[in-house]
Amino acid sequence: MRPHCIALALSIAAACLVPHDASAFCGFYVSGADAKLFNNATQVVLMREGTRTVLSMQNNYQGPPENFAMVIPVPIVLQKENVKTLPREVFDRVDQLAAPRLVEYWEQDPCPPEVEQDDSDYAMPKEAMAGAAPAPMAVAHDHGVKVEAQFKVGEYEIVILSAKDSMGLDTWLREMQYKIPEGAEPVLKPYVAAGMKFFVAKVDVKKVRFDKGMATLSPLRFHYDTESFNLPVRLGLMNSQGAQDLIVHILARGQRYEVANYPNTTIPTNLDVAEAARAQFGGFYASLFDRTLQSRAPGTVITEYAWDAGSCDPCPSPPLEPGELATLGEDVLPPPGPQRPDQMGYGGGFVLSRLHARYTKSTLGEDLVFRAAPPIEGGREVPGPDNHLETGAKRGQINNFQGRYAIRHPWNGAITCDHPQRGIWGGPPPGVEGSSQAKPALNVAFAPRDLPLTSFLAKDVPELAVKAAGSPPAGWNAPRAGGCGACFVAPGSSARNEGIAVTIASIAAALGLVVRRRRRP
Repeated sequence: MRPHCIALALSIAAACLVPHDASAFCGFYVSGADAKLFNNATQVVLMREGTRTVLSMQNNYQGPPENFAMVIPVPIVLQKENVKTLPREVFDRVDQLAAPRLVEYWEQDPCPPEVEQDDSDYAMPKEAMAGAAPAPMAVAHDHGVKVEAQFKVGEYEIVILSAKDSMGLDTWLREMQYKIPEGAEPVLKPYVAAGMKFFVAKVDVKKVRFDKGMATLSPLRFHYDTESFNLPVRLGLMNSQGAQDLIVHILARGQRYEVANYPNTTIPTNLDVAEAARAQFGGFYASLFDRTLQSRAPGTVITEYAWDAGSCDPCPSPPLEPGELATLGEDVLPPPGPQRPDQMGYGGGFVLSRLHARYTKSTLGEDLVFRAAPPIEGGREVPGPDNHLETGAKRGQINNFQGRYAIRHPWNGAITCDHPQRGIWGGPPPGVEGSSQAKPALNVAFAPRDLPLTSFLAKDVPELAVKAAGSPPAGWNAPRAGGCGACFVAPGSSARNEGIAVTIASIAAALGLVVRRRRRP
């Protein structure tokens, strides 16, 4: 067990009441009722700069509509100025932006004229909610437990505790009439021994709306300074009913992150898939993810995304705006130092890393520890020297890696020129229904996991020893050229595009791009 908790930018893709599969949580729930609570959806987004950590966390829970609380280990005593509530929309934005994506491409007319197309804007998220005035809470003062701070934010009555021993903390919570999960005391013990504090956020259910036993709580954000960079996921296993999917999102200036105490790998990317993936993308991706884990060492954590937060290509949702970065914690980060080349970007230089693990009580031996990692590239519409797209990750100058999967429709019309250009992909041709807007794989933890992976693949995946059930579509050509599919770059760049591959003729030679239309700035 590592000595300190730095709860990281973590997003749990789960919103369904599925009893055999729960999502991870970097703490646990205790209930005022004599019943067990099961966490089934947690989203946490972290920013990290120097020793400053900003943790934003959104939770749902399944249980009785009585007062309950969340217990989260933190490295220091938090004060009211360290804690605030946030809008829920910002968590969906981060999750969708970094999720594995499915794009549908049509081979462009090998002999087309260039055309122009306007672009459109996306809606901005709602503003953050204001915090409520502080209010005292009734707390116990014995069993070696000390109340270090107490205040109220929104529907939360927050107490920061320290404890001399785990048994005393367990007893304190029980005497406060909370039902403690079985096995809490030995799991709490290493955190108490390490000198951790305990953030206890009690909720007044009179201020919470319930729907079929599900409460949706206002997200919480808090920040603190500490040298270590850990995530206390083992506490969340006490509310688990089975395998858990843990998705960690980390936002940091110019820096990608990976785990330091488990093996790392990247998800196979740039795979061409059959049309069946359109309706069952979540099931396809769950099968691909599980197969990747099976082919790696036990405990491997998979990187699914590492990209500048201010751009994307293709885009399941628009990049993060400056106001959203401030909401997630940039407003309390220390100022950046001199910018390196790999820190340049449209999102304030923030890199969004997405790490995905799947584990059970028996397979998770210790909390996650994170370390900085070099930039990687992959999952782009950029053919290599052999005219094929890379299916893995490679070192790069900047972070440009994503899990991307494509349904491709070869050109089946007339070819009327002497020198046709094949293998150029973009949006649907005139008269053909469809969109190349990227579709994110969300709630993968609850997707069907028994679908045959081979039935979705258009080509073999040698690195996973998986053969496609069929052959590539007739007339299929490897992409000859780059091209944005649902591409979006932030204001100040050359253009914005939603859903159709584009041509920027003035920079095609420099970038090696051959695409089929112009964009307006």
